[in-house]
Amino acid sequence: MKTTETMAVYTAKDFKNDVNVRWCPGCGDHAILKSLHAAMAELNIAPHQTVVVSGIGCSSRLPYYMNTYAFHSIHGRAPAIATGVKMANPDLNVWIITGDGDALAIGGNHFIHALRRNIDLNIILFNNKIYGLTKGQYSPTSDRGFISKSSPYGTVEDPFRPAELCFGARGTFFARTVDSDLKNSTLIMVEAAKHKGASVVEVLQNCVIYNNGIHKSITDRTARSEKTILLKQGEKMLFGANNDKGIVREGWDLKAVTIGQDGYTLDDVLVHDATTRDVTLHMKLALMGYNNTLPIALGTIRCVSAPTYEEEYEKQIVTVQNRLPERCLNDFLMYSTNIWEVK
Repeated sequence: MKTTETMAVYTAKDFKNDVNVRWCPGCGDHAILKSLHAAMAELNIAPHQTVVVSGIGCSSRLPYYMNTYAFHSIHGRAPAIATGVKMANPDLNVWIITGDGDALAIGGNHFIHALRRNIDLNIILFNNKIYGLTKGQYSPTSDRGFISKSSPYGTVEDPFRPAELCFGARGTFFARTVDSDLKNSTLIMVEAAKHKGASVVEVLQNCVIYNNGIHKSITDRTARSEKTILLKQGEKMLFGANNDKGIVREGWDLKAVTIGQDGYTLDDVLVHDATTRDVTLHMKLALMGYNNTLPIALGTIRCVSAPTYEEEYEKQIVTVQNRLPERCLNDFLMYSTNIWEVK
């Protein structure tokens, strides 16, 4: 957990500034910004101890609306710059704001290596399955067959699924939420920030101009309870309008069942454990929803502890310093074999 000011209590207003928010009316980014302000207030970490770094894209305008230190960087390189910030001052609470195009296309390499190194960064990944800032081209998360300005006859590519990249890079924290669910988005962002290591929160976000309604099947009030499941640590995996459906194992796969039908009881329903080190079940849970027979999983899916890069780096420096005698510049010159006498 990052350094917290003693005796100070912050509200969401403390993290807002007076800059006019310039996203399209109805854009999901507005809700995400509000959730982030609320999460930062809940964490109670001073604005001057908080840094928000972004790349390029509609989502990446967010630092302009923060009363914190902020950096609107270059395309895809926010993880690299945020890593530098964290290494220079590990006590800072560092957030990365990025989109599916910024993070998973030009920034894909930086994204996976930040996770592999387990640097203590909080990554908020806005996923609207489109390039919005550049006016509607398909993105790395657009579904196969998606028609856009850059794929008028439909894409012939399979999309990235962010959870797979996260787990493949040995990520220690992955969660998912939707932009319109401010309450749970705030709670999930708080959990992500409290996690010691790299955290990824995928936010399923709506672009009202170029991809309106892309997540409608799970955000529509009439279908949400049947199409989504909110995973909670230590609780049964239940969903449905009456919480009468659950997730069970069937061989190597997961299956959605109705409790009381076909012989299934509450005892058959799985209990969520985000802290299990083995990634197998977490991967299956994260990929639910890509299969039409299963609800999409929201909430914190994986949260495991592991050494962070900055902590291990600092330990290494101390170890080397303790092992080697203290030297000055003259010592290095004397011990060097590459010495020439100039006459």
